[in-house]
Amino acid sequence: MRAARFHNFGGPEVLQLDEVAWPHPADDQVLIRVHASSINGTDLGLRRGGGPFRLTLRRPFTVGLDVAGEVVRVGRRVSAFEVGQRVYSLLGHSGGGAAEYVNAKASRVALAPSSVGWAEAAAVPLAGLTALQALREGAGPNLRPGARVLVYGASGGIGAFGVQLAKHFGAVVTGVARKEKLDFVRSLGADAVLDTQDLASAWQGEPWDVIFDTPPALKFSDVKPYLGQSGVYLSTRPIPTSPGDIGGMLARSGPRFASVMTKERSQDLTYLARLIDDGALRVPLDRTFPLSEIVAAHQYAEGSTVRGKVVVNI
Repeated sequence: MRAARFHNFGGPEVLQLDEVAWPHPADDQVLIRVHASSINGTDLGLRRGGGPFRLTLRRPFTVGLDVAGEVVRVGRRVSAFEVGQRVYSLLGHSGGGAAEYVNAKASRVALAPSSVGWAEAAAVPLAGLTALQALREGAGPNLRPGARVLVYGASGGIGAFGVQLAKHFGAVVTGVARKEKLDFVRSLGADAVLDTQDLASAWQGEPWDVIFDTPPALKFSDVKPYLGQSGVYLSTRPIPTSPGDIGGMLARSGPRFASVMTKERSQDLTYLARLIDDGALRVPLDRTFPLSEIVAAHQYAEGSTVRGKVVVNI
């Protein structure tokens, strides 16, 4: 079967299509015929070899952290899924999604939303789960009806889901993005929008209950004065990187820091699928590419014009 892999770290040009052996599911796995896999910021970081990846990632590595496709085989201990079902999954940092077939643990798989196509379904897992878990668990009681929520990076995959989910939970949402993308952010349901160049105006007026930094690009120490007494700064940075972050994470009172550790939970994927099928959540799909154009897909995903998600059709 074909798989998009890199043997060395670098730019999009290191990606190539290789012929590799079919995977065989373990007892707790589902074998999926992949129809689409999205590109996430983590994919780009893995490919570049940034941070710890340069030391820990085994190569050659097949890119693609989330997939949508159909079940073609199930492991002996799997009873929740049957051959032929439409499913989607977050594979995690093991990757493997940009290939014709992939194994996934059954606990990471859910029935795909029935109202959208393969590309839209594949755009959901990592970005949707990150936004959902950050807001529902990281923000906690701060995410209440009428809460003031600021989503920074609102035009990206996580940010686009974040705007919609915060609105779904009853918050009053301000989305921050590049000027040319503000109409897109408005279309997601944001109550107000701000150009990233005008972020200083966000610190005037009432304090924020939640600041959701999706790139992440802000600092807790910089935004802490603009959070309410029980406000929370949510970052997609998985671990605190400064003394201020650590202090905010350990704080018993006052504004706090919360990092997002995305969990591959099938029940959360089921919840997102229900929201999509009920029309309460729109999948922010920007553009699709065929697997044969994986290099171009990564080049586009790294650009500054992306609104929402980029997906590779397999």
